[in-house]
Amino acid sequence: MARLGAVKKADQSASRVAAFFDLDKTIIATSSAFAFGREFMNNGLITPVEALQLSMAKAMYMFAGHTSDQMDSTRDQLATMVAGWDVEQVRTIGEETLHNVVTPTIYAEARDLIKAHHEQGHEVIIISASATDLVEPIARELGVDRTVGSQLGIKDGKYTGEVLFYCKGPAKAEAINALAKERNYDLSKSFAYSDSATDLPMLEAVGHAVAVNPDRALKKEALARGWDIRSFKNPEPLFQTRDMGIGAGVVAGIAAVTVGGWWLARRGKPGPA
Repeated sequence: MARLGAVKKADQSASRVAAFFDLDKTIIATSSAFAFGREFMNNGLITPVEALQLSMAKAMYMFAGHTSDQMDSTRDQLATMVAGWDVEQVRTIGEETLHNVVTPTIYAEARDLIKAHHEQGHEVIIISASATDLVEPIARELGVDRTVGSQLGIKDGKYTGEVLFYCKGPAKAEAINALAKERNYDLSKSFAYSDSATDLPMLEAVGHAVAVNPDRALKKEALARGWDIRSFKNPEPLFQTRDMGIGAGVVAGIAAVTVGGWWLARRGKPGPA
């Protein structure tokens, strides 16, 4: 297995080599979708109670992860939450608070790996289920070349609550294949990094798949397929997920109830004017 921070050299040819990185728990030791709760509260977008519920949901996600169905539920709940929010205000919050909220959670190993790919002339792409408006500031912080994230509907400068493109599972692989055609990537020589079995289509799309801090399902697949497995530890995640006595299903259920209750509470509230 290659050492941490090292990149296996790909063959040089006219085609490009790309490195595709998932974001949450792969580049950062947190959830980008839940990370800005306090900042949204400070700017009047959510109440203190809602901010606390977001923090709880983030904690449960960090502890237990999300199944595919739970990701879909969270997508719908967060899309409903942001309906009516001013797009530029959200982007400004992301830019201005990034260094306090997200930068301290970036894995040093991921930063070094991105640098190593760039040194070999590879293009680096973050591909995340989180909304593009939250992913792009992080991408600029890391100096990556491109981003692919979920696309939210916008009308008259405000989010509509509609999800136009959800960058999850097979959709990630479709985006990778589309980029490969557009940018002339040789996917057989390219790399993909993720922590979650929900990203198997993304990992299967390239010649060099790497499981980073993998969940149990992905670790099992990686071992069976002979994929590289890496452990990023700096910074340490807020909550350790493996070898814990509490069942992940129980904790994930608590998270679903927490976010679900918060979502139901918001359904009767008008969005910001």
